[in-house]
Amino acid sequence: MLQKIGFAPGINKQVTPTAAEGQWIDCDNVRFRYGSPEKIGGWKQLGENNLTGAGRGLHHYINSLGRKYAIIGTNRILYAFSGGVFYDIHPIKTTTTLTSAFTTTNGSAVVTITFSSAHGISENDIILLDNFSSITNSNFSESDFKDKKFMVTSVPSGTTITITMPSNESGSGATTSGGIRVQHYYPVGPAVQAKGFGWSLGTWGGKEVGAFTTTLNGALSDDTAGTGGTGTSITLTDASQFPSSGTNFIQVGNEEISYTGISGNTLTGITRAVRNSTRSSHSDGATVTNSTNFVAWGEAASGDLVLEPGMWSLDNFGDKAICLIHDSAVFEWNSAATNATDTRATIISGAPTASRHMIVSTPDRHLVFFGTETTIGTPSTQDNMFIRFSDQEDINTYTPTATNTAGTQRLADGSQIRGAIRGRDAIYVWTDTALFTQRFVGQPFTFAFAQVGTNCGLVGQNACVEVDGSAYWMSENGFFRYAGKLESLPCLVEDHVYNDINLDSGNQMVSAGLNNLFGEVIWFYPTSSSSVVNRMVAYNYFDSSPQRPVWTVGTLARTMWEDSAVFGSPHALEYDSSNDSSFDVVGNTEGRTTYYQHETGTDQVKGGTVTAITANIASGDYDISQRRGLSGQSTGIADLRGDGEFIMKIRRFIPDFISQTGNTQVTLQLRDFPNDSQASSSLGPFTVSSSTKKVDTRARARAIALKIENTTTNQSWKLGTFRLDIQPDGRR
Repeated sequence: MLQKIGFAPGINKQVTPTAAEGQWIDCDNVRFRYGSPEKIGGWKQLGENNLTGAGRGLHHYINSLGRKYAIIGTNRILYAFSGGVFYDIHPIKTTTTLTSAFTTTNGSAVVTITFSSAHGISENDIILLDNFSSITNSNFSESDFKDKKFMVTSVPSGTTITITMPSNESGSGATTSGGIRVQHYYPVGPAVQAKGFGWSLGTWGGKEVGAFTTTLNGALSDDTAGTGGTGTSITLTDASQFPSSGTNFIQVGNEEISYTGISGNTLTGITRAVRNSTRSSHSDGATVTNSTNFVAWGEAASGDLVLEPGMWSLDNFGDKAICLIHDSAVFEWNSAATNATDTRATIISGAPTASRHMIVSTPDRHLVFFGTETTIGTPSTQDNMFIRFSDQEDINTYTPTATNTAGTQRLADGSQIRGAIRGRDAIYVWTDTALFTQRFVGQPFTFAFAQVGTNCGLVGQNACVEVDGSAYWMSENGFFRYAGKLESLPCLVEDHVYNDINLDSGNQMVSAGLNNLFGEVIWFYPTSSSSVVNRMVAYNYFDSSPQRPVWTVGTLARTMWEDSAVFGSPHALEYDSSNDSSFDVVGNTEGRTTYYQHETGTDQVKGGTVTAITANIASGDYDISQRRGLSGQSTGIADLRGDGEFIMKIRRFIPDFISQTGNTQVTLQLRDFPNDSQASSSLGPFTVSSSTKKVDTRARARAIALKIENTTTNQSWKLGTFRLDIQPDGRR
């Protein structure tokens, strides 16, 4: 007889497939709406180009002229997006004019640029060359350099850097004349979060300073000997900027090496593979980084440290985009200025110069800094628990007086402020252990601070969202909500997430996004084996109830997400770590970011190429028994709410889709015992179209599970209620 197969909404991965009868156990690119699963909407690339580096900041706003902007910060460049075009608005740190500064070598793509004094540039920093003079004795021309951005390949010394051209020098060697202007972009930080070794745990909010780089002058073998086989020394190309007294450290690849002295360019008193690192071989010319100076708030503790990725805090103060580099300075860019897209962000005068996070407090109009300096303009005084806010309507004034509303506050619970977002009537501020509210109360205190949660710290700066008066966030020990009181969100995929997430004292690459069109809070995170975001987990606050929370999981990978308020649909950033110099930086080795519009169409559109979005959902197992009459005797009628006592015969199934575009694949996954492999005894996949009335199967099994999927373009579906034609077929 025909029986309906009913499933509770949401994914349950906390139990076995056998225990999850009547539930869904896995999915990808699927959401629940009104209790039924459906394929998520498609996405398409915005703009014609990819962006340099990993996207680590995204903010939308509309200026006073009615123009819509997306401010996008990667770990290398700050962009403004408007009218389908990306504009480079990154601030310039230094501008240097050089004369006869270029050196090339026949057969090499490397260009050496020599400065007359210390340049302060590090490997992978971005430089812009303009006012470029003529070049001779080279196959390269002025147009290969003028008004071009380059990623710095190496820093051989404090007065030289190298860049790499797309092709080799075929001339005798470049000669330049006249002035060449080098504009050094403000550094942001690495593309990914990395784990280092040394003093100060990552949870103390440490950061590396003085990370000077050079290269090995000679190969370093995988043995106890240093370069030259002495066993006690390593020779560098240039050691002039490396600390020379006490015990110091360098990093070559993933190996940490200590040294106790310097003779010329040779490090002496070396010890290989220190601080729990592994000794390995390194080629001549390998990058060497000073890793001695690591400053942190609080007591020093022996253990692993976390080197955080390059991050942005982005907001707007009216027409001005406010852009903070994580643990660095803050900048403004006026979108309403004449020829705004031809201008760059500039540093905000009077503001702190080293802060972890920033937000604009509205409607009271204060600029608030978190984990900032106790003495403005002195980065060494940065306190990871310290808050400073501007005078009202004045983002250049931060010193409190009797006549202004500027002020400070230091939080007590935790070791570092992890993040903050605006709420309906307060700012929510998280440390690594607690949640605080910051409410505007006016003079003389300006803001009132209250701790409203403990043991609920934020995993990373962007792992929180606010919707309709409720804050949602991801902690290192679960998911939480605050709506006047602290709540732990029940989660039926919690073990699936936390048993396979990359968490080293938090993880700044975890980010949350709100898709208010469908009532979803989405967290994007890297798995334990990945250094980049590659998974997602979503909570549906529309369909969830205390008795049945609705969660989904999947492989959608986005580094940042912005809801639909400004552009009418969600936008997001995707990072690909593959090398790419196709857009605006020559020699880019830190990958690329693609900017997408979501919830459009059924497929992925990237670079003009349309590819399918594969969506699937799989159920737990159903088994049967026989219904019994009032006398207790078997009726011979199958009952899907069984205990697996009987083998079942499945003769056909009746598909039911609320909506369907194209074809959908249906698989009946069969097995006799819980530990049997479903794949070895699956039936299908069957191709189901909108006109398919039934599918004959002729299958036998003790348990049956359902899988729905699509694999090609122009396919979409929303599931209804399937029916199976089943009957008992004996106990053996």
